[in-house]
Amino acid sequence: MNAVAEDKLSFIDEEIARLKQEGLYINIRVMGSPVGPWMIVDGRRVLNLCTNDYLGLANHPRLREAAKQAIDKWGVGPAAVRSIAGTQELHVELERRLAQFKGVEDALFVQSGFCANQAVIPALVGREDVIFSDRLNHASIIDGCRLSRAKIIVYEHCDPEDARRKIEENIGQYRRGLLVTDGVFSMDGDIAPLDRLYEIAEEFGVITMVDDAHGEGVLGRGGRGIVDHFNLHGKFDVEIGTLSKAFGVVGGVIAGKKRIIDYLRQRARPFLFSSATTPADTAACLAAVDLLESSTELVDRLWENARYFKSEMQRLGFDTGQSQTPITPVMLGEAHLAKRFSERLFEEGVFAMAIGYPTVPMGEARIRVMLSASLSKDDLDFGLEAFARVGRELGVIS
Repeated sequence: MNAVAEDKLSFIDEEIARLKQEGLYINIRVMGSPVGPWMIVDGRRVLNLCTNDYLGLANHPRLREAAKQAIDKWGVGPAAVRSIAGTQELHVELERRLAQFKGVEDALFVQSGFCANQAVIPALVGREDVIFSDRLNHASIIDGCRLSRAKIIVYEHCDPEDARRKIEENIGQYRRGLLVTDGVFSMDGDIAPLDRLYEIAEEFGVITMVDDAHGEGVLGRGGRGIVDHFNLHGKFDVEIGTLSKAFGVVGGVIAGKKRIIDYLRQRARPFLFSSATTPADTAACLAAVDLLESSTELVDRLWENARYFKSEMQRLGFDTGQSQTPITPVMLGEAHLAKRFSERLFEEGVFAMAIGYPTVPMGEARIRVMLSASLSKDDLDFGLEAFARVGRELGVIS
């Protein structure tokens, strides 16, 4: 073997060395217990301020029991794609219930929220079309847009007037257009101005799509999401949701007008070419819908926790960014500082990970605190005290 062939993977070593030097190398922590307010992480019991378990459903007894019963009745897997032999009665019932919960005509259940974006965008637009995308949209939206091969035009973050300018200048050059935005932006916790974006899109005849991954179970009446929050039922064309965050399980939902959902059953590649979700997951998702429909208690408690934690962090002197939701970024700037801050928090018994480039822009590294209805006031106070100690030690607050 020649020297060139032996060295063909050297770029990997160089790239990993660079990531470590810049404080951007990801160290994978290992969970040793179920998701909950307190978890075993890398062998240590720590307060969980890190997962997306907004409502505390990931280890809820009703969801666990539903999953167990589904395995007894349906087995562990459907062993087929939905379009051939993988659609079970459980899937159809979940789609019906999700459509009812969200107040839409129809819904399609797929393997994940990431898959949902890859299912929808390339099916709705192609080479002759144009996509208008928020600058801070999630990676799954960005990848879905690239897969479509449509022209991608980025408008400034949460800026309807810039979206209007971009649409007005470009829409006439393409067969059709799609405006796509996150509902709640996962790194900053701010909310898209969906009502104004809808008005602009309607004015120019542009298809509308929102990814509500971090709004499902959080915003709207009893967690019905951002479309409910803005009272846009029957107006917005497509809603993408995930059942892996507030719903505590896994899977993605595509909700909206029946004609669109019917079309996606014929054209959405993750639906057509990847095996259906398991009976246990599907049944647990149904149990989560049951809980959200029965009471707003968990959603109300989540928001109470968010208001308390944010106000106390701000009182301590931390910069919590522009968040309007339970996502609470603690802005630190440099990746090395954010990583050291996270390490010290862990030593103090708090699990809250540093987020740096490329997940967020250079110079905007942070600790992202994910709050949950399952946290007690004592839990929140424990976390606040740890943040205060580490913040003073590292010179972030005085």
